[in-house]
Amino acid sequence: MLSEIYYGNSLQDWIISLSIIIGAFLLNKLIVLINKNVIRKVTNRTKYKLDDILFKMLEAPVLLGVALLAIWIAVSRLEFDPKIINFINKAYQFMTVINVTWFVVRFVGSLIEEYLVPIAEDPNHKSLDNTLIPIIKRTILGVIWGIGVIMALRNVGVDVGAMIAGLGIGGLAFALAAQDTIKNIFGGITIFSDRPFRLGDRIVVDGFDGFVEDIGIRSTRLRTLDKQLITIPNYKIVEASILNISEEPMRKVVMKLGLTYGTTPEQMQKAIQILESLPEKIQEIDSEVLVGFTEFADFSLNITFIFWIKKEAHIFYTPSLVNMQILKEFNQNGLDFAFPTQTIYLEKDEVVK
Repeated sequence: MLSEIYYGNSLQDWIISLSIIIGAFLLNKLIVLINKNVIRKVTNRTKYKLDDILFKMLEAPVLLGVALLAIWIAVSRLEFDPKIINFINKAYQFMTVINVTWFVVRFVGSLIEEYLVPIAEDPNHKSLDNTLIPIIKRTILGVIWGIGVIMALRNVGVDVGAMIAGLGIGGLAFALAAQDTIKNIFGGITIFSDRPFRLGDRIVVDGFDGFVEDIGIRSTRLRTLDKQLITIPNYKIVEASILNISEEPMRKVVMKLGLTYGTTPEQMQKAIQILESLPEKIQEIDSEVLVGFTEFADFSLNITFIFWIKKEAHIFYTPSLVNMQILKEFNQNGLDFAFPTQTIYLEKDEVVK
């Protein structure tokens, strides 16, 4: 029975080829177990991270390579039409180069994440901007993929030069159809060159207030204060006015405090002294404050109090600390806050009998 012919090959040959493929997948399972239980434990003991990255990134391409090799061996030992055999050989050569390229891309990408990203995020290193990391990574990986695909195509006999020339003929039509994309790309280049903001900065642009999560070639992503993710085309950002809140040295706060008309000059002076002494009690605000008795309003004597929140302080909670301290000390000193009131004076005429 094993010698019977099916589709040009004996049943025994089909079984052997299938066994080779099954054996390759079993070998892959063994490779995964060895890498997980032996190799990773050994590399984790070393003080260098390079070997951890190498073996971690190498696992998936090795598994794919074993599978491709097994399929090629299994198919090569069978009898097929020469055209089919030629197609299979070219496909194997193409996938082999792509698999090697995939490993290089994974390895280089991991090196960038492991070594460049921490340097860019370190505030003590100004030589590398963290906003450049995504574009550097994508550019390098794109170049590697481009080289890999070109080499793979050349290995299977494709005339890459003629193909590129053919693409150039349709380049004009493509450019006309992709005007917005081209504008976004140039907008991304402008953002990276001018650096109006960085990853993690809080900005206000085009009516959106949020933190920069990603800066790409085509668009920039903001995480708004209500946790929504907004994607804005780069050309709109370049054309818009950008307010970089993260770059402000301090946040200015203007308060108006109204005291009742029963406040004496001595009490007014005491209120001003309390406000001027707040930087000594609240470390989150700057030492320079401006305080003045500025207005006789309809129902209050107004004091204007201007202070600045330090850059490292919390924008939301610091005004609360200031307000609480003002309320506490004003109450302790008998200073009454005004509220809308109206006093009516009635004149009583004397009745002459």
